[in-house]
Amino acid sequence: MALLDNLGTLASSIVAALVMFVFAILTYFITVFVVATGAGFAGYSPSGDFVTLAAAVLVAGSIVAGASPVSAIAGSDNDGL
Repeated sequence: MALLDNLGTLASSIVAALVMFVFAILTYFITVFVVATGAGFAGYSPSGDFVTLAAAVLVAGSIVAGASPVSAIAGSDNDGL
């Protein structure tokens, strides 16, 4: 029984990792679109490498901010407040 429980846990961890990876790629593509569109609205025409760099920095910053210990403190449930 314990072996089957461990295999189920392993399988769910692998599926969760794959889903997070797909969402990370999707977020990156959306950020590239937003950066390119925003630059177009501002009247700039940056090359693709600068758009890619800006999107990568924004996505990396959001991943780091979401994984920081401060986000766990901010999400804590305060009883009565």
